[in-house]
Amino acid sequence: MNGERIFVDTNILIYAHDPTEGRSREVARGLVADLVREPHRAWVSTQVLMEFYVGLLRKGASDGVARETVADLLDWNVVEAGPNLVMFGIQLRERWRVSFWDAMILAAAMHAGARTLWTEDLNIGQDYGGVVAVNPLAE
Repeated sequence: MNGERIFVDTNILIYAHDPTEGRSREVARGLVADLVREPHRAWVSTQVLMEFYVGLLRKGASDGVARETVADLLDWNVVEAGPNLVMFGIQLRERWRVSFWDAMILAAAMHAGARTLWTEDLNIGQDYGGVVAVNPLAE
């Protein structure tokens, strides 16, 4: 792999851990496995970790499994959502006319210096000020 920083949105992580997702699960598992081998490339935010934890619980994971699965992601780079990031997210929401939560993902990806955001949200293929939304699960 090329060393490019990849910011991973919650939905990709959920797919990787949801046995009901078939092909999407297999693709997502492969993508996540690649990043596990090169954790310096992998970026998430505290928002993604929180959403992922709740998503795992909703999918039926036990508290312990959900906690350990999230803890495993702490080997990746984590952008913390502090006050400056929140204000930047607000600016991006206004600029790009996206939901606040999507704007926070963009803000975290930009803060991470990622050029690629793996997501199913946003406008796939659009360049958001240097971060391109890519759906790695698309056929």
